[in-house]
Amino acid sequence: MATLRERQDFRSRVLTALYEATEGNRLLGVTGRRLRNDLRIPEEDLAAACTYLAGEDLITVDWEPGNTPAMVCLTHQGIRRMEADEEAHG
Repeated sequence: MATLRERQDFRSRVLTALYEATEGNRLLGVTGRRLRNDLRIPEEDLAAACTYLAGEDLITVDWEPGNTPAMVCLTHQGIRRMEADEEAHG
């Protein structure tokens, strides 16, 4: 089980990867397999991060059987969060 700091890091990395891959377009998504491979996050931790972020209305997730994200997309709220972070940190 991941520590709180690891879970927060996984969530941040998922959001950043989605934002960069889709260039802030909520009509585009990234496969769970690509996120897992690109970020090297264990499958159960990726699922937990996606579940949390979806609960916060920052992403939407289409799930495969076995609790694996098939397709992950940013929501409008997720894009706004990432844009605010980008403005704050240059």
